Amino acid sequence: MQILKRWLFPLLLVLGVSGCTVGVQETDTTASWSAEELYDQAREYLLDRGFTAAVDHYEKLLARYPYGPYAEQARMDLAYAYFQDGQPEAALDAIDRFVKLYPLHDHIDYLYYVRGLVHFRRDVSIFERIMPQDVSAREVESAQKAFDAFLILLKLYPDSQYAADARQRMIYLRNRLAAHEIHVANYYMKREAYVAVNGRARYVIEHFPGTPAVPDALSLLVKSYRLLDQPDLAADSLRVLELNYPEHPATSQARAFVVSQSAS
Repeated sequence: MQILKRWLFPLLLVLGVSGCTVGVQETDTTASWSAEELYDQAREYLLDRGFTAAVDHYEKLLARYPYGPYAEQARMDLAYAYFQDGQPEAALDAIDRFVKLYPLHDHIDYLYYVRGLVHFRRDVSIFERIMPQDVSAREVESAQKAFDAFLILLKLYPDSQYAADARQRMIYLRNRLAAHEIHVANYYMKREAYVAVNGRARYVIEHFPGTPAVPDALSLLVKSYRLLDQPDLAADSLRVLELNYPEHPATSQARAFVVSQSAS
């Protein structure tokens, strides 16, 4: 019993000390800062790419001085800081709030652009950057949202300084969306769902003209029409394919498929 008491007292002492330290809170060194001081420090962090610290200081500024002279710019900067800090949902929420509060802001086109960037970045996850996979096989929800966001920017602000970059990203996104349709069509082809194959191929041709996926879509049209016992439509599709893409691998594949079907 004496041994138990001898060990129990130090243990209780340690637990007591630990319990006291749990309740200790760090002092907020910015508690007495003015709005200008908070903004300047947040801006400095932002420019130095210290995005987590920037977010912290912008949030404190807006919590303490929500209607002050620095609030408007802080809200805009915070949206970008969230984006760069890997908080896409917070960035999108901040953008939506800003658009509602300041719909006529001189630089609101910037936030429409950032909205597109948020979705554009989400299209490729960190895992996929580490372990790349066929881009056409990925889901395209974020790619479609990015495309739509950039499209809104171009419609509302065609002369924006961000318009040129948005257009270039939209070219990539169109190609990405079209390639995904071909991937899905090939999936249906393996499962002999030829009507679905035909529908996906026609969708690519109608909605994504000029993309690299078009010759593959025409080839799938040839194959699906043949398998659906519509040889005339298959022949028409093959003629279009041969006329526009005579050297493309999809053309020789489609031609060989027609020959094999005719021989069987």
